[in-house]
Amino acid sequence: MDNEIKTLKRALDQATPTPSATKRARDLELALKTFNAAQGSTDPARLPQDPAPNARGFLRGFRNMITRLNTPMALAATSSIAVASLAAFVVLPNLDLSNAPPAPIPASETRNRAAVDNAADRSIVSAPPEPVVEAPVVIEEQAATFDALSNLKRAPLAFERAPASMRTGDEISRLQGPVASSERFANDVAHGVTVTAENSVSTFSIDVDTASYSVIRSSLTQGSLPPAEAVRIEEMINYFPYDYAGPERDGAAFAPSVSVFETPWNSGTQLMRIGLQGELPMRDRRPPLNLVFLIDTSGSMNSPDKLPLLIQSFGLMLTSLAPEDEVAIVTYAGAAGEVLAPTPANDRAAILGALQGLSAGGSTAGQAGLQQAYSIAETMTEEGEVSRVILATDGDFNIGISDPEALKSYIAQKRDAGTYLSVLGFGRGNLKDSVMQALAQNGNGNAAYIDTLSEAQKVLNDELSGALFPIANDVKVQVEFNPAQVSEYRLIGYETRRLARTDFNNDAVDAGEIGAGHQVTALYEITPVGSAAALSEPLRYGGGQITGDPASDEIAFVKLRYKAPGSQSSRLLELPVTKDTVTPDTDARFAAAIAGFGQLLRGGDHLGQWGYQEAIDLAARSRGSDAFGYRAEAVTLMRLAQTLSEK
Repeated sequence: MDNEIKTLKRALDQATPTPSATKRARDLELALKTFNAAQGSTDPARLPQDPAPNARGFLRGFRNMITRLNTPMALAATSSIAVASLAAFVVLPNLDLSNAPPAPIPASETRNRAAVDNAADRSIVSAPPEPVVEAPVVIEEQAATFDALSNLKRAPLAFERAPASMRTGDEISRLQGPVASSERFANDVAHGVTVTAENSVSTFSIDVDTASYSVIRSSLTQGSLPPAEAVRIEEMINYFPYDYAGPERDGAAFAPSVSVFETPWNSGTQLMRIGLQGELPMRDRRPPLNLVFLIDTSGSMNSPDKLPLLIQSFGLMLTSLAPEDEVAIVTYAGAAGEVLAPTPANDRAAILGALQGLSAGGSTAGQAGLQQAYSIAETMTEEGEVSRVILATDGDFNIGISDPEALKSYIAQKRDAGTYLSVLGFGRGNLKDSVMQALAQNGNGNAAYIDTLSEAQKVLNDELSGALFPIANDVKVQVEFNPAQVSEYRLIGYETRRLARTDFNNDAVDAGEIGAGHQVTALYEITPVGSAAALSEPLRYGGGQITGDPASDEIAFVKLRYKAPGSQSSRLLELPVTKDTVTPDTDARFAAAIAGFGQLLRGGDHLGQWGYQEAIDLAARSRGSDAFGYRAEAVTLMRLAQTLSEK
C-alpha cells in the first residue's frame, strides 16, 4: 500500500504544472471582460482582485492532505476527489477564450474524461461539477494517476452497505436493471361472449392465487406496463378481502352468495358476482402443522429482492406458528441438502440461524430438492396433522424435471399421498410463472409472488391459515344460465381454470383448493334478453335454440362441488339466482373496478370507451374501510398504468 501511495503522490505532482500568478490573472481578466461584454457590462468592480492566492492555497492544502494519507480507506475515499479537483484547477498554457469554436477533442482525451467520470461515480462524496475548458491537453502524465486509482479497491457505497430490509423498491430496481425477457407466464386466451341458447352451461375450477397482482404491481412500480400474459384477472380480484357471510352451522366448509348489478362499462349488461367464504376454525382447534421450507439457493437467487427478501419473509412467518408446529429446511443449488432437521416452531433462534446462514450460488437442482423435501415431510407427518412443502424460488428449474407436464404428474402423486405444496415466487427477470402455477395447482396449494416485505406480511402472516390449512379440495363451480332471461354471458378471468361440462360430476378430475377463511370471487358479464347490448342475432333457421322458461324469474342456477380433505367423494351445493338479486354494494363495485383494470392491462375489447380514468374513479369511490390500505394502493397502481399507457 505504501508503494501505491507513493505512486499516486508522484503522479499527482507530475500532473500539476507550476501555477503562474501573472498569467492566471491575465487569463481571468480576459475571460471576465468577454463575459461582461456578452452581458452588456464593463463595470471594473465585477473583476476579482487576486484569485491566484486562493487557487495556490487550495493546491497546497490538497497536497498536504495527500501526504498525510496513511490508510486504504482514506485513500479510496479521496482519490476521485483528487482527479476531479485537478481538472478544475490546472491552468493550461496559451489559454484563449475567444469566440472561435473549440478544437476537436482527441480520442485519448475522451477516454481520459470517461475515466474521471467513472472515478467520481465510485467515490463516496462527489465534488460539484466544474466547467470543462475545451483546449488541447497533455495526458501522458495523468495516465499514471488513473493507473494508480484503478489498482485500488473501491470502498462500498453507503447504499451497498445497507441491509436489504432498508432498501426501497426504487433502489432494488436500480440494482436489478431492466426486467429481462426470459420470464414465462401461465395464461390462455380470454373468454369470449357465449350465446346462451347455444351453450347455457359454464364450468370452471376456483382459484385463490394472488401471484398475478403482485407481479403487476412489481412491473408498474418499476416503470413499465406488465406483459399482457402476466395478467390473470381472477387473481387480481381475489387479492382483496370482501365482506361475505360465512357458513352456518350445517357442516359446510364455505358459504356461497350471489349478487347482480349494472356493469360499469356497459349500461346494457349486468355483472353477476359469485362469492365464497370459507370457514375459519379457531386457532386452538387447528391441527399441528408440519412445514418444509424448500429454498432455491441457486445463483439466480443472488439479488436483494430474492434470497435476502425470502429469508426476511420466512422470519415473519414464524411469529404466526404454534409451539406444536414443526419446521424443516431444505435447499437446492446443484445438489439438494437438509439445512435444518425438523425443529419445533417455537425454537426460533435455531430456525432463524439456519435461514440467515443461507447464500446463493450454483445451478438449480429442482428435482432433487423436491424429492428430499417430500421425503422429510413424510417423516414428520402423524395422524391428524397437516404437512406442506413451501417452495420459495424465482421459478427456474434448470436441472431434473423441467417440463411442466412432468412436474404436474410428480406433484399430483405426492398430493394424493397427503402432502400439499405451495409456491412463493421472488424476484423478476428470471420468473417462470408457468412452472410455479403447474406446481401449485397440482399440489393443492396456492401460488403467491413476494415483491416486498409488506406482501410477505400479508401472505405469510395475515393470511397464514388460508394459505396452509385446507378445508375443501377440488372445488368446482358450474353455472347454468336461463336462455329466457340471459341472451349472452362472459366469464371474466379463470382462463387457466376452464373445465369441461362433464368434469363437474367427475370426482377424479382435480380442481382448486380453499383454505381456512379463504374467499373466492368470480364475475360474469351477462346480457339480459332484449338488451340492445346483445352482440348476437337470432339464427334464421332456429339452430336448435333453447327457449327456457320465460315465466321463471331465475337468471341462473349455481352449483358447487367440493371434497373434504382426505375424502374421495364430493359434496354438492346449489343456489338459484333470481331477478331480485340486485345488491350493488361497495365490495361489488370495487371488484368491478379491478376487473375493468385487468381488462385494460390485457387489452380487452369489451370495454368500449371505458378507460383508466373511469376505473380510477370507480375504485376510489368504492374503497370502503380499507383497513390495510390495499385498495388505496390499487388506485395508485391504476394511475401509474394510466400514465405509462400514454407514453
